[in-house]
Amino acid sequence: MTASPRELLAALTPQPEKVAAYAGDTYLLETVEQLDRLGVDAAKFARQHSMLLLKPDAIVARSVEPTLEWLADNGFQVVSAVRVAVDRHFARALWYYAWNIASPERRRLADLLVGISDVLVLVVRGDDAELPVPVRLTEAKGATDPRKRKPGELRHLLGRHSYLLNLVHSPDDPADVLRELAVYLDEPRRAKVIAEATAAADRSADALALASDLYSRTPARSFDRTDAVQRILRDLETTAPELDPLSDADCARLLTGAWAEGRELDPWSVIVLGSYVLPMRVGTQPQTLRPVSAKDWLEERP
Repeated sequence: MTASPRELLAALTPQPEKVAAYAGDTYLLETVEQLDRLGVDAAKFARQHSMLLLKPDAIVARSVEPTLEWLADNGFQVVSAVRVAVDRHFARALWYYAWNIASPERRRLADLLVGISDVLVLVVRGDDAELPVPVRLTEAKGATDPRKRKPGELRHLLGRHSYLLNLVHSPDDPADVLRELAVYLDEPRRAKVIAEATAAADRSADALALASDLYSRTPARSFDRTDAVQRILRDLETTAPELDPLSDADCARLLTGAWAEGRELDPWSVIVLGSYVLPMRVGTQPQTLRPVSAKDWLEERP
């Protein structure tokens, strides 16, 4: 490794706070050290590649095929595809620097979500003289908040579900690419993915085959709030005539009351309803690291 972690990171993120945080981050260091041993330029790799995580909600929504079409139409080539088993620790590792603002309810829903299905990780590459691939992909993917999504963006195409059920995730900038690669994969699997990525052959067929297997193990479900309420009421064996299914407060009390009583509920229905009616953020506490935008990259990078 010719450059120190701090020197490398200074070229890969516009955020001094991220440089300080990631310089000692085990995940990032694992990837950088492995790329160095393999003779791959870490900075170049991180600028030319990104990852797109299709979360369990994307598998339930059968979103792999439209995602692959969108990637191809927007100048991104899938160069590796891998299925990854996930659990509550995976979610905390991936969003470690952002989840300090997540509400307890959001964390509980996320823990249920990772139990729904394995995930699909696509490694993509592209060429852009102005923006690194991860910055361009994040910008084109669209906002987490459904109200801010625009036609042409991936999340808008896949459907306006909710803040939590946003279907896909990608690294904000090249520094995140290096860190998240080690969150997703252990060293042997990373070596295979790095080799496929640097070979630059199209791997869309691999992604489709993995999607088919995931679909066979994970039923398609409704994202409709009313359907979720009806299923939860059936699980509770009550009609709850006093419940207004359109009232966020009523539905939130339904969920928190069932949780307090330790009732067994259909996880998917809890995720869907909770994503509409439960708080996602805690107060005004700032994020450990704020999201990076294309504007940040163009105007603030040292």
